[in-house]
Amino acid sequence: MAPTGSKAMDYSNGLFDCQSPTSPFLGSLRALHLLEDLRAALEMMDQDEREGLRCQVPDTTADGLVEWLQQGQLVGNSLCICNSKKTNTMTCGVLLSDDCPQVSVLSDQVEVQGEKIRDLDMCLEEHREKLDATEETLQQELLSRSTLETQKLELMTEVSSLKLKLTTVARDLRDSEELYQEVNDLRFRVTDMENERLQCEKKLKSTKVSSMAKNLSAIRRPWVNPFKLDCVSVFALSPLSDVDAPFAQWSKEQVCVWLQEQGLGLHVAQAQQWIRSGFTLLQASQHDLEKELGIKQPLHRKKLQLALQALGSEEDVSKAKLDHNWVTRWLDDIGLPQYKSQFDEGRVDGRMLHYMTVDDLLSLKVGSVLHHLSIKRAIQVLRLNFYEPNCLRRRPSDENNITPGEISQWTNHRVMEWLRSVDLAEYAPNLRGSGVHGGVMVLEPRFNVESLALLLNIPPNKTLLRRHLATHFHLLIGSAAQRSKQECLENPDYTLLTATAKVKPRRLPFGGFGTLRKKRQEDSEEYVCPMDVEMPKNSSFQGDLRIYEDNLDQVGDCH
Repeated sequence: MAPTGSKAMDYSNGLFDCQSPTSPFLGSLRALHLLEDLRAALEMMDQDEREGLRCQVPDTTADGLVEWLQQGQLVGNSLCICNSKKTNTMTCGVLLSDDCPQVSVLSDQVEVQGEKIRDLDMCLEEHREKLDATEETLQQELLSRSTLETQKLELMTEVSSLKLKLTTVARDLRDSEELYQEVNDLRFRVTDMENERLQCEKKLKSTKVSSMAKNLSAIRRPWVNPFKLDCVSVFALSPLSDVDAPFAQWSKEQVCVWLQEQGLGLHVAQAQQWIRSGFTLLQASQHDLEKELGIKQPLHRKKLQLALQALGSEEDVSKAKLDHNWVTRWLDDIGLPQYKSQFDEGRVDGRMLHYMTVDDLLSLKVGSVLHHLSIKRAIQVLRLNFYEPNCLRRRPSDENNITPGEISQWTNHRVMEWLRSVDLAEYAPNLRGSGVHGGVMVLEPRFNVESLALLLNIPPNKTLLRRHLATHFHLLIGSAAQRSKQECLENPDYTLLTATAKVKPRRLPFGGFGTLRKKRQEDSEEYVCPMDVEMPKNSSFQGDLRIYEDNLDQVGDCH
């Protein structure tokens, strides 16, 4: 065994073939095969059979066999190791050979898989970066959302506070407006009472002075020369209540007192120097009035002309009740208080309103189309109510089944009260100075719900609010007025009525007055409210008109 083992060590690199016929280990291998067969047979025997077989083998044989087997085990192990090394070396040599196609395929596959692995690593890295960025963005969004929620809560709190303040302000405003209206009504009443007091004092003074004049005539004192009396005494001694003669026969003093009563007292001083009698005034031309009486204001000259034309006329008695002080209060009622100073300077009274022209309004600095129409319809309301001073409704009252005729009597303040009653209180103050009153709402075809919405400053995008306004507006004015407005709206020449549209003055030929007693033929279209303006056919406008704050139970038909 030992020589064989030493020969095995002499082979280079341990590469040899143990099964070669020339191999020195061939006999040992056969013995090993036999031994393997013996082991297999022994494994198939049970313990008793093995003991029986063991007893049949001599001890010397058994010991030699064990020793040989131990040496053979070492040689077998070396052989197996050499065989394994040879096989692995040959395999590696074949695999490392450039001529092997499997190696090329495997190399390509390994390279491709390597590229894929690198790509996957890059994608993984990018996704990790995106994930980190997304997590950071999410954190920022959460912080921003939290901030917005906090701001939302703060704004809701502020809105609630503002709503409470708005409610308080609206209540205070309503109270202040009611107080203002009450004060305004009281002021009107005080003015009316003052006028009545002045009239009573004038009548009382005339009565006293008339009695004094009679006493002076009866006494006939020689030392009293009545041409030496002062102007005031002369006026007092010539009361108009005692004059039954025609105006042409009136004395200078009587004419001066009459001018004073017409509101033209600032021209009395020059009238004393120029006028001899009423005939002088009746024969005066426009040039005479301007030069001799110093009446530079055209409206004053017109006022004088109309007053002279009304002498002896019963139809102008009602208009004469409306002096220029009443007209300035009337401007408050129709929503145009901004023109009070101009109307007061022009001494515009009820008679002048009846004959008011477009040029007159332009001279009073009223240039808005809407304001012209407002005054036009307000004059029409006065005509429908026979120029009754107290025909307008300034305050809400218990009104059931109210008619368009009654709505036409609403003042600007009463219209604002109606807006508050239909839940539009926040827009009601926008009607101040707009010229919107009941007459223009009912009688003016060009004034519709769109015009009212514009004046109230209700935005076009608030469709529900505008629809709410339209519903209540149409219910208020009635079907007849609504049809009239719809017909006007369908007219091809219709233009929306706005607060910014201006009146273009018309240049009409102006004829001479001739004598002031003679009426001038006016073009009907020149009047702000033409004499032939179409009157409403609704029964609520015809006859039995309800006159408030008066004892009149019935009036005649309106013509």
